[in-house]
Amino acid sequence: MDKIPLTRAGFDKLDAELKHLKTVERPAIIRAIAEAREHGDLSENAEYHSAKEKQSFIEGRVKELEGVISLADVIDPTKLSGTIKFGATVGLVDEDTDEEKTYQIVGEYEADIESGKLNMKSPLSRALIGKDEGDSVEVRTPGGTRSYEILSIHYK
Repeated sequence: MDKIPLTRAGFDKLDAELKHLKTVERPAIIRAIAEAREHGDLSENAEYHSAKEKQSFIEGRVKELEGVISLADVIDPTKLSGTIKFGATVGLVDEDTDEEKTYQIVGEYEADIESGKLNMKSPLSRALIGKDEGDSVEVRTPGGTRSYEILSIHYK
């Protein structure tokens, strides 16, 4: 299988979530299931069915995180430089609205647009990769084509 690129911060966040699920959530749901079983008839026991559903979600997430962590390729952006690539923090200005934005290009498992972490497979990231400061890029979005100028590139 292919390696999954992650920054150190992204890897640590996923690892912490996995540890929390295994040490806190999993034991809590096991106790909740045992308690619900004590209430008798399981066929009409809403607490039991709810707890089993939550257990299924937790176990699925644990498997997913274990898979991602086992394939993780942790990349340190501070050791990189040059044109835009994975890990770069990019300052952009929308050429139509003059709105400035800053994004870090990260792997899909740590992407969070609200906190400025842009999935490297997104249309904007794909347009930016390989470009340099001062370059302009055009990106097709569901709302139409957008043009951005690259103001800065940092690896931190």
